[in-house]
Amino acid sequence: MKKNQVLLVDGMALLFRGFFATSFRGNFMLNSKGVPTNGIYQFLRYLLDAVDQFEPSHVVCCWDMGSKTFRTELFPGYKANRGEPPVELVPQFDLVKEVVEAFDIPNIGLKNYEADDCIGTLARSYANEENDVFILTGDQDILQLVDDGIHVAIMRKGLGNYEVFSIENFYDKKGIHPRQIIDMKGLMGDTSDNYPGVKGIGEKTALKLLQEYETIEHLLTNIDQLSKGIQTKVKNDLEMLHLSRKLAEIKCDVPIECSLHEAIWNMDETKVQEKFAELDFGHMNKLLKVMA
Repeated sequence: MKKNQVLLVDGMALLFRGFFATSFRGNFMLNSKGVPTNGIYQFLRYLLDAVDQFEPSHVVCCWDMGSKTFRTELFPGYKANRGEPPVELVPQFDLVKEVVEAFDIPNIGLKNYEADDCIGTLARSYANEENDVFILTGDQDILQLVDDGIHVAIMRKGLGNYEVFSIENFYDKKGIHPRQIIDMKGLMGDTSDNYPGVKGIGEKTALKLLQEYETIEHLLTNIDQLSKGIQTKVKNDLEMLHLSRKLAEIKCDVPIECSLHEAIWNMDETKVQEKFAELDFGHMNKLLKVMA
């Protein structure tokens, strides 16, 4: 029996990527009402290309629901290095969800959690002998979710360029196993998300330590075997090491639900064309002909 192909879309990652890919020359695309639409336009190009490439039977789109989450409660500096979104992007946040709804794709998000947590929860609930899950994102953090039946498609430069990670190829590509990504972030931190890990331990050292000791627990049990320099760094930042692991770990038990029946990919072309007309995206109708 052919498996269902479930595509989980990291909506905010695609929208931000699309916005900055099309606005570097100050071209924001405005509809007839003067609302910027460039991020949505490129979001759609990414989404429809992924549907064409991965041929999903089901599609779900997950979103962040504000900048405050349980992670910012744990560590106020979490993502504090990020400025406010560009004013031209702000009106596109709600509008892009309307576009997703026009495709009858569920929009999933929950306050106090990130889209990653929703993606992790749904991926774990969907992946079984009947379903293969593909996660579409540009975010390397999501690689920790790779497992039997869960694949991550990382978007690379250019449309239609993906690096697909599976449980079969992961170690060859990364030198560690998916769940070790969490311990890796605990050791080296994450400059993008603004948490430090262990001061003085970078990616190469963290990778070497995990290849030798496998887990933070095993490393700490054998801390006397480490060089004096590494011992000192770890002992000095032990609290931040454990906190960074908590910040890095994607929660896969978020209280959300989305049945696969709700997520069946079955585009109503007329409905989508009406939304396109509202956005002055009539020229994109030719893409729908390919998808229908």
